[in-house]
Amino acid sequence: MKKAILGKKLGMTQIFGENDVAIPVTVVQCGPMTVVDLRTVDRNGYSAVVCAFEEIKEGKLNKPEAGLYKKAKAKPARYLREFRYEDADSYTVGSVIDCTMFGEGDMVDVSGVTKGRGFTGVIKRWNHHRLKMTHGTGPVHREVGSTGANSNPSRRIKNLKMPGQYGHENVTIQNLKVVKVDKARGVLLIRGAVPGPKGGLVTVKETVK
Repeated sequence: MKKAILGKKLGMTQIFGENDVAIPVTVVQCGPMTVVDLRTVDRNGYSAVVCAFEEIKEGKLNKPEAGLYKKAKAKPARYLREFRYEDADSYTVGSVIDCTMFGEGDMVDVSGVTKGRGFTGVIKRWNHHRLKMTHGTGPVHREVGSTGANSNPSRRIKNLKMPGQYGHENVTIQNLKVVKVDKARGVLLIRGAVPGPKGGLVTVKETVK
């Protein structure tokens, strides 16, 4: 990949484009990331850049993590991620990567962890309809309904949509457009919605399609 950066979802708003058309955008604070280590072909078998994002107090780190930042002469950070940039050899320890990596009009993929909703029923999880409200149906009207025939096949069908854990999973939204790059605030305005809650960690990278 050529472009990728860690960011924090700040929320949604709208801006006005040509002919005063409202454009819904998600505000993502991207970077700055600090390069704290490098992966090389000779030592690791591949090339990559290890980046740190979001400063925290040193007391929140364990000794190995603190040693990594001390060796790189960088401030402690909450997140560490590897990025296999095509030009990884051009980076050095201490380099700073910010939102200017992207430009207006770039198409990106945004990955994040969706909101966790716990154990939910089929209506919330799969958008099923309620059962009939009349003719003896009930007393529960939000239940699954039939899960299969008794005599044949005498078992529950595979991949049947059932209640269960919903949310808190990695999701990638593809082909989103960068509407604006605000270097002063360090944010990207990305058209559309991206996964995760406000304050959630997201990864913005060039689109694969």
